[in-house]
Amino acid sequence: MKKEIITGSLESSDCLIRVAPADSLEIELETVVREGYYDHIKKLLEETVRAEEVDRVRIVCQDRGALDYTIKARLRVALRKFKEEGHG
Repeated sequence: MKKEIITGSLESSDCLIRVAPADSLEIELETVVREGYYDHIKKLLEETVRAEEVDRVRIVCQDRGALDYTIKARLRVALRKFKEEGHG
């Protein structure tokens, strides 16, 4: 059974990251700072996934104004758990 990994929260200045198996890399981003930072956050997610060497994953990021290091840390933890379960 495909298991979803969840890290973070929907609190202000945090983000909720969901990671699940997929046939290719899929990234869905919802952010409260869409107008100014959507492209930046999307690029950060893509770079973090590449650095973790995962390419068959669906990532959903629900951002509530988190700083870059928070987003990156939440995603790295989720991806590492994902790989520990034999995915990626």
